[in-house]
Amino acid sequence: MAAQFFNRIGQMGLGVAIVGGVVNSALYNVDGGHRAVIFDRFTGIKEHVVGEGTHFFIPWVQRPIIYDIRSQPRNVPVITGSKDLQNVNITLRILYRPIPEELPKIYTILGQDYDERVLPSIAPEVLKAVVAQFDAGELITQREMVSQRVSQELTARAKQFGFILDDISLTHLTFGREFTLAVEMKQVAQQEAEKARFVVEKAEQQKLASIISAEGDAEAAHLLAKSFGEAGDGLVELRRIEAAEDIAYQLSRSRGVAYLPSGQSTLLSLPSNVAQ
Repeated sequence: MAAQFFNRIGQMGLGVAIVGGVVNSALYNVDGGHRAVIFDRFTGIKEHVVGEGTHFFIPWVQRPIIYDIRSQPRNVPVITGSKDLQNVNITLRILYRPIPEELPKIYTILGQDYDERVLPSIAPEVLKAVVAQFDAGELITQREMVSQRVSQELTARAKQFGFILDDISLTHLTFGREFTLAVEMKQVAQQEAEKARFVVEKAEQQKLASIISAEGDAEAAHLLAKSFGEAGDGLVELRRIEAAEDIAYQLSRSRGVAYLPSGQSTLLSLPSNVAQ
């Protein structure tokens, strides 16, 4: 009796385990920020896009394909030419994500690696077309305008394939070695020209100062000559007295100078026998 009871419990447990395994194999999860499309072996890709959560599918007959619909970054390096035929190296940084409603179409046409198939193709094409409208100088001075044009045209192209570009920016912009050397030489030439202009202006200022100084000296000489003509020898005598006063004042400040009365011998203070 007990053996039959335990035998039935074992059979029921086995049945529950089998049913649980079948049910578990028919469940799949769609995480946050993801969407799923269902591939059916008999009808193909279903148009309905499955949202987040846990869902049922028919094992072997159906298969869920999960897509990440969050923004993802990608760098696209491009080598192209400007309007004035200069080589330009540009790196384009793109934030992209698929349009959820377009996922069945994306899987049918492009597959799960849609970004690897589309972005390396349309990004260089659009970037080359836009850069060719600007010369090298304009690419530097009008970089924001270049970025806006690339963004507008690339967004329109990406929308045709079923995904959105949230942000497009030019993160790297360099030119060929020849152009870089030419720019450096131009800068050096401009600096030399500025230096030469400064030297010329300085020489002109010095010339002007010399002319003004010479004119002042001539005017002073003219005034002196005029004063001599009017005052005669009196002005000369006055200048001589002023010069003598200045010399006497300078000598009085010197410790090595002694004053003696006029008409006396320099040996005045010495004994007579020494003087003889």
